[in-house]
Amino acid sequence: MTFLAFLILLGVLITIHELGHFLFARLFGVKVESFSIGFGPALIKWKGKDRTVYQIAAIPLGGYVKMYGEDSMTEPVQGSVDKSAFNDPRSFHAKPNWQKMLIAFAGPLFNIILAVVLFVAVYMFGISEPAYLSKPVEVGYIDKGSFAQKAGIQPFDRILKVDGQDVKNWKEFMMFVSMKSGKSVKMEIQRNGEIQAILVSIPEDLSKDRIGISPMLEAKVGSVFEGSPASKAGIQKGDIIIGVNGVPIKSWYQFADFMQSVRKDMQINLIVKRGEKVLSLSLSPEYNKEVRKYTIGISPFFEQKLIQYSFVDAVAKAIDKTEELTMAIFGVVKGLITGDVSFKTLGGPLSIAKFSGDALETGITTFLFAMGFMSLQLGYLNLLPIPVLDGGLILLLLVETIIRRPLPEKAKEYLAYFGFALLGTLMIYVIFNDILRVLG
Repeated sequence: MTFLAFLILLGVLITIHELGHFLFARLFGVKVESFSIGFGPALIKWKGKDRTVYQIAAIPLGGYVKMYGEDSMTEPVQGSVDKSAFNDPRSFHAKPNWQKMLIAFAGPLFNIILAVVLFVAVYMFGISEPAYLSKPVEVGYIDKGSFAQKAGIQPFDRILKVDGQDVKNWKEFMMFVSMKSGKSVKMEIQRNGEIQAILVSIPEDLSKDRIGISPMLEAKVGSVFEGSPASKAGIQKGDIIIGVNGVPIKSWYQFADFMQSVRKDMQINLIVKRGEKVLSLSLSPEYNKEVRKYTIGISPFFEQKLIQYSFVDAVAKAIDKTEELTMAIFGVVKGLITGDVSFKTLGGPLSIAKFSGDALETGITTFLFAMGFMSLQLGYLNLLPIPVLDGGLILLLLVETIIRRPLPEKAKEYLAYFGFALLGTLMIYVIFNDILRVLG
């Protein structure tokens, strides 16, 4: 499932990106020699009526559109550049700089457009998410020995700010925290009507270590297992536990903590609310070999919320979501530059594969949303002003337009070396991060 999701996600994103370059090149009359999805030896290869060679290659980590005269960026000197490509009006080199910039920009643009289209589809089909994500950040439980417990955060605290930024709900809170991996943040909390500031350390790898904060979860029964003590005692789905053995219960976590202390032959008296009625039910727990503790056979109720919109509203919502994620992406890039965001948050192919696999297992709309988010990131990544990326080519062409002459060939060569070295180093780093996560 993970491998399939990875191939689908990368295949779609790369195809759309290269299609942008391809269509704009053809729009401006540039001859396209080859269109490849992936690198390395070709698995499937054919020549179209337009004499362009189309192929799907073995390494699905990118793609390219090879345009005639693409390498002929300067005047031919001593036969170093193909003069026919330099003079041919169908060559990339012969086109004015504004057309070259649009061809380079088209790939990232198509990725951004794809993201908006996918978000529209998601909001029209409807996406299910935990209801707590849109609720205020009220702490329901703190993991024992966690970063949050060591910092002094307690159940029923309400987190208002993270490093001075207001957090309206759990979704914003988790996004802010994920950007601070390996850092210490100041959280402003409300406890018993008073505002306090607490310094909390954030784990370097949130996929392995939790900060230890869970949302408030009502002690509501989501399911009752057949033949369990709870089923025999008459507990029903939807019952709300408000007391156990004389102790008031305000959340599921309080009830779970109580169950940790249950021993053999211990009698449990539950006070449950069922509609307008309050009932007292007695039962004896049974030892569960799988979890190695005494249980009564119930699980909590997780409230889900289906978000669904009309086409017009879905378009507006998709644009808003694109703007929101754009600001988040640029916030991460800025944080990486300033040091506020750890480079250990970056993931490589293994992380992308796991991300896409988890999304597909959750549901098709979640997968489409994940694909849209990745497409947005790919679009902006390629617009970074780094040589060998689309953004680097656009910047180079812009400079040449301003100074009204091409840069020296040697300068372009050294810039290309720098770009390859930078991206190569980054790729090695993120793959190393992935390996450490797997070993962890």
